[in-house]
Amino acid sequence: MGTILWLTSSLALAVDGLVVVQSSHSVAATVVRLQATVEQRGLTVFARIDHAAGAAKIGQTLRPTALLIFGNPQGGTPLMQCAQTAGID
Repeated sequence: MGTILWLTSSLALAVDGLVVVQSSHSVAATVVRLQATVEQRGLTVFARIDHAAGAAKIGQTLRPTALLIFGNPQGGTPLMQCAQTAGID
């Protein structure tokens, strides 16, 4: 099962199904710290996506926004075998 964490530079409104936690660090520093913690706990980082960098590639701008997708394949795979959409949570 994977976890998707969305980090943005401004205070975000809570949306059903999303975990929103305010950080006293920048988005970049928060992602680095979070990824280190995730890896120290033996979880797998599947993807790290910088949405602002993607926007810049097409000449657009976004405030700093990042997505870190992580999880535990050993625990998540059996859940996904029962219900594939569990991988979205």
